[in-house]
Amino acid sequence: MSDLVAVWEISLPDGKHVIKFEHGTTSGKRVITVNGKEILRRDWMFKLVGAETFKVGKANCKINIDACSGFMYEYTLDVNGKSLQKFSDNQSKIMKTWVLTIDNIPTRVVLEKDTLDIWVNGAKKETTGEFTDEGTETHFDFGTKSAYIKAVSSGKRREGIVHSLVVDNLEIPEAKE
Repeated sequence: MSDLVAVWEISLPDGKHVIKFEHGTTSGKRVITVNGKEILRRDWMFKLVGAETFKVGKANCKINIDACSGFMYEYTLDVNGKSLQKFSDNQSKIMKTWVLTIDNIPTRVVLEKDTLDIWVNGAKKETTGEFTDEGTETHFDFGTKSAYIKAVSSGKRREGIVHSLVVDNLEIPEAKE
């Protein structure tokens, strides 16, 4: 019998990760799985509330277990010291994501705007920067296709720089994660 009490999904540069948490409220058992792989198991814990810390990639995660009323519990996930909501909001500001199919293979391209690192299907790519009349182009290997991320000024202070993925001279629309 499964004691699954919470499931969360977080987006990191190396991909999306699904975190599942099992909590046996009679035995105190705690099990954390990330992407289907068990990363922590504690059996027969007498303290039913508290926290469990673990890593997903480079992100520090913490599951908080708090008593609500009676034998009811509340489970929250913190990522890098922030609530999941604040972390996700921040990630959407510092990451641009594109999802496309290349040679019948679903492909996820991520630009980390704070480091300018480019990730393709979870692998960090080597890049070459080039200045153009409009802004910059960051070229990277993409199998047999030519690909680059174009960065140009929006001309509006609030919007800042606009990033676009171009594959074989076609602009790819940004994905909403």
